[in-house]
Amino acid sequence: MSYRTLVVHLDTSLRAHPRLELAITLARQFGAHLTGVFALYTPNPRSLDVMSGASGYFEAHEQLRAERRGALERLFHAELKRAQVPGEWLATREAATLAMPQLGRCADLIIAGQDDPQDSEAYVGDNFAANLVLSAGRPVLLVPYAGSVESAGTHVMVGWDGSREAARAVHDALPFMRSAARVTVVAVNRAHRDPTARIPAAGIAMAIARHGVHVETRDVTVDSEASIGDTLLSEAAGLGADLLVMGGYGRTRWQELVLGGATRTVMQSMTLPVLLSH
Repeated sequence: MSYRTLVVHLDTSLRAHPRLELAITLARQFGAHLTGVFALYTPNPRSLDVMSGASGYFEAHEQLRAERRGALERLFHAELKRAQVPGEWLATREAATLAMPQLGRCADLIIAGQDDPQDSEAYVGDNFAANLVLSAGRPVLLVPYAGSVESAGTHVMVGWDGSREAARAVHDALPFMRSAARVTVVAVNRAHRDPTARIPAAGIAMAIARHGVHVETRDVTVDSEASIGDTLLSEAAGLGADLLVMGGYGRTRWQELVLGGATRTVMQSMTLPVLLSH
């Protein structure tokens, strides 16, 4: 298995260009076809008519977006040509929350950005990234909005909890692991847990190793109050990993939103690219 079809979400946000650069790097690495999907959130202009002067603002904003889209499209084609990567540009008026899951289902890997509360142009729908992970049916590589991401997958860290979602993520990430210089499986267990119920890293590490991957393991114990998501991010930083692989939303979505969970914590506070599968 390899990634032969990549789909990257593009918009008018500040991080669209770096996200495109990473997608092209990965397409070249895996010999993949890259589809750039330009999709936004556009409010209904009629809803703004009741606001004095809003129609003029809407028109000016749409003009600015059109200019940014044109510049990004030209950059997309120029970068594909420079990297000698096959691909296509798709611009849709359909909301990104609908277009990306539909178009992404034909891909081996979807590349999207972390929700960025600091950039209004990054807003393409409520909980866009989470809904994409839950609804696309394909692995999603989320790129953080903070910092500079030039590569992903040199050192892969797997967050292993024995769940169905984690198992899917591991196998979805095998192309990254086969080409990585280093792979580390980290299993986090709580100190109060019954020793017979602990989930060790060794089992899935052996399964990965049979694919010709050299794997290291770390079994981490935390107290009952510790955040699993924060622990995974801390481990990734300590190891110097540049890709975290984990299952997305092992519990129901409402439990994640109300009670919190590792997925939500990582998606809010991620400092490195994260590959999530559900």
